[in-house]
Amino acid sequence: MQRGQASTGDFDRVLIIDLGAQYAQLIARRVREAHVFSEIVPRDITAAEIIARSPIGVILSGGPASVYAEDAYEIDPKIFEVDAPMLGICYGHQLIASALGGEVARTGAAEYGKTPLEIMDQSLLFTELPHHQDVWMSHGDAVVAAPPGFRVTASTPGSPVAAMESDDHRFFGVQFHPEVGHTPRGADMLKRFLFDACGALPSWTSHSIIEQSIEAIRIQVGHEKVICGLSGGVDSAVAAALVHRAVGDQLTCVFIDHGLLRSGEANQVDETFRGAFRINLIHVDAQDRFLDSLAGVTDPEAKRKIIGETFIRVFEEVAADLADTPFLVQGTLYPDIIESGTKDAARIKSHHNVGGLPEDMQFALIEPLRDLFKDEVRAIGAELGLPEEIVWRQPFPGPGLAVRIIGEVTRERLAILQAADAIVTEEVRRAGMYRQLWQSFAVLPAVRTVGVQGDGRTYAYPIVVRAVTSDDAMTADWARLPYEVLERISSRVINEVSGINRVAYDISSKPPATIEWE
Repeated sequence: MQRGQASTGDFDRVLIIDLGAQYAQLIARRVREAHVFSEIVPRDITAAEIIARSPIGVILSGGPASVYAEDAYEIDPKIFEVDAPMLGICYGHQLIASALGGEVARTGAAEYGKTPLEIMDQSLLFTELPHHQDVWMSHGDAVVAAPPGFRVTASTPGSPVAAMESDDHRFFGVQFHPEVGHTPRGADMLKRFLFDACGALPSWTSHSIIEQSIEAIRIQVGHEKVICGLSGGVDSAVAAALVHRAVGDQLTCVFIDHGLLRSGEANQVDETFRGAFRINLIHVDAQDRFLDSLAGVTDPEAKRKIIGETFIRVFEEVAADLADTPFLVQGTLYPDIIESGTKDAARIKSHHNVGGLPEDMQFALIEPLRDLFKDEVRAIGAELGLPEEIVWRQPFPGPGLAVRIIGEVTRERLAILQAADAIVTEEVRRAGMYRQLWQSFAVLPAVRTVGVQGDGRTYAYPIVVRAVTSDDAMTADWARLPYEVLERISSRVINEVSGINRVAYDISSKPPATIEWE
């Protein structure tokens, strides 16, 4: 199995060394919002590997450890000799100080949350910013002495060296978190680092991403045929549109109906892509095959792997009929890669298109969205002219409703969830909230509850309603749906869906919960 992706070689690149931070992905997003390409790399990356990537700047993330602890996260010391400006954030700030001759200590004055910052000296990062402002802190240790050749540029009550920079403007450190919204001027500070210290060009735009993706796809594919797994969601739709723009009729899209879609969605996908986009489309009805393969399976990871492998096997069978098409397009996104497990990011869940792929798969993968976050994908979709109802469709998991049915997936339980989920979507749209929410859907737990309907006892399933707000799915907050919306959902589900006698609302944020239940 080979993986391919759009080339990012011609963009200015900032590397973010992940030192175990909660916010490494958020740093990457903030850099990209300034139209500069960013990439998260593991802490054991070597200086030689960094030089090979030719970054214009390096950012050291925060982290949970103390720089003087025995198990402290360290980096290759030669990285400090790489010819690129470096910004340390929180733990990264302390690591720069410790490595270059400063002093880090536990002062007994930990700082968590909003903290007043005082700018003490001229600073490139704080150019034209107020001398007194609030920042967001989360630390126990502090830099108490800056390294030789550094100036202390800001302080807080608990951090005598809350910010520092070297006289040659090669090294910068801040104890606070400029990447979070709770630091109001943090984006301005990051832009100073990117544009003034690193000399970045704001070239990471939808138009430039499309151009380079098309070029990379044409180079990878040549005159070969390409097959695309089309689900109808925004990710696969944008991936298909990009590849179609690049190679035209060499692309055939395959829509595999695994029977785990939302109510009426299979027909909608067929009508939209076969009619409106005039793309070669093969519609494969594999509902029985998928549902039979899931019989008796309750473990969520097993479900994902079964669905991922079955997808590939069906694709291989279709490709064999298309003269052994060697390339498979997938709408894999950057968060899919991160959540499926990297060296410094624990596996949250195996995405069926990443951790669920069989090792003996015969396709070479084309993944033009692999470096992108969801909001970047939507922007590209709009630039490509995709319909608004596709571009702004709420994310839907590749394994479909199988990961929203807790426990075994049966035809009866699937029908129940499809009916309840349709009501949730209808009422959210009726309230004019569909675009405001990242996702809104129903979950069917593997329990039954006692109820009373028509003066009789019932023993039926509950439905859990889940609605969240988010920018990128890396973090999410539960949506404060109005009571009247929840009341309509509850009333309709209980009255219209046979087998349901209770409705609950999930008020968990991510973290500690995930958006999906499995």
